[in-house]
Amino acid sequence: KESGAHSVKLEGGKEIKESIKRILHAGIPVMGHLGLTPQSIYKFGTYTVRAKEEEEAERLIEDAKMLERIGCFAIVLEKIPASLAKKVAESVSIPIIGIGAGPNVDGQVLVLHDMLGMTHEFNPRFLRRYLNLYEDMTNAMKQYVADVKSV
Repeated sequence: KESGAHSVKLEGGKEIKESIKRILHAGIPVMGHLGLTPQSIYKFGTYTVRAKEEEEAERLIEDAKMLERIGCFAIVLEKIPASLAKKVAESVSIPIIGIGAGPNVDGQVLVLHDMLGMTHEFNPRFLRRYLNLYEDMTNAMKQYVADVKSV
């Protein structure tokens, strides 16, 4: 309430089911997040495409259905095969928002820092940079350091 947030987004499926239920019971809307889960990247160790194998893909579909069933209002699918994202979107009635999950979802999202080029080490194929602020920011900081040292 104090932050002005209208909901929370939680990464994961059945392993966080009880936490989601408690949050929903407290009256806080929850958006699910499946596929690549950046806040859990050290669990996977890489930013590669998730759910390419049949077993993980089936688990993802079941997690999406479970998230809908327990009350999530929408789900983000990140960096999964487009064909799987389409299957998920067809399997649930809540909105599916994609980030590197192909065109067959209800909406698209792109992280602002990535879009503006504020970072440079994260470079997935789906990422379009509309600016290169990393270079501009780096140059500005170098100029500041040089100015401070010259005084």
